[in-house]
Amino acid sequence: MDQKSGRRRRTVSRRTPPACRPLQGSAAAEIARRFERAVGAGDGLLGAHCVHELWMRGMMGVHIERALEQLWVAAADNIPDWLPMRYVEWLPRVYDIAASFQASGKGRSNIYLVLLDYGENLADPHGIYVGMSGYSPMQRFDQHKAGIRAAGSVLKRGLEVLTGPTMHLQSIQRADAERIEGQLAQRLAEVGLTVKGGH
Repeated sequence: MDQKSGRRRRTVSRRTPPACRPLQGSAAAEIARRFERAVGAGDGLLGAHCVHELWMRGMMGVHIERALEQLWVAAADNIPDWLPMRYVEWLPRVYDIAASFQASGKGRSNIYLVLLDYGENLADPHGIYVGMSGYSPMQRFDQHKAGIRAAGSVLKRGLEVLTGPTMHLQSIQRADAERIEGQLAQRLAEVGLTVKGGH
């Protein structure tokens, strides 16, 4: 508790990855109150953790989309890049699967995921691309979109990088990255996602 205001101190910081779910022990009503305060104060970080926690709990998509809209209006300049800009139903599964992979040591390679748009011809409007690179995920995404060593699926259908699930798979050894890239793509496909890349 903050002695002056009587309010609880915020339990998240810029270093808190979304996979840690710092609000997991909070009741839904408490998260709603925190989200309301975050929107009022333009606090994109706290708001992102609130939305993320409700998303991981399986809250209906319409409510997540509404919360995303509110947060982008209130705090666009300080929302962490790991919070997707749009609702994806299967995001909790991606977090769970990605969390099962670990690297053996530090290196220069990064695993990255890109959300793909399949809205015009599949029951699921989204797919996912799994890649590895010596560039940061955002740099590599920009290269794909600019046609630099681009995968056709990302060039044509790439919407945004899904940063959160693979934050722990950055700056890893190349051998680990090659192994994880393929295995992660396979596991995601096994749960029914439309997967590209992974080779």
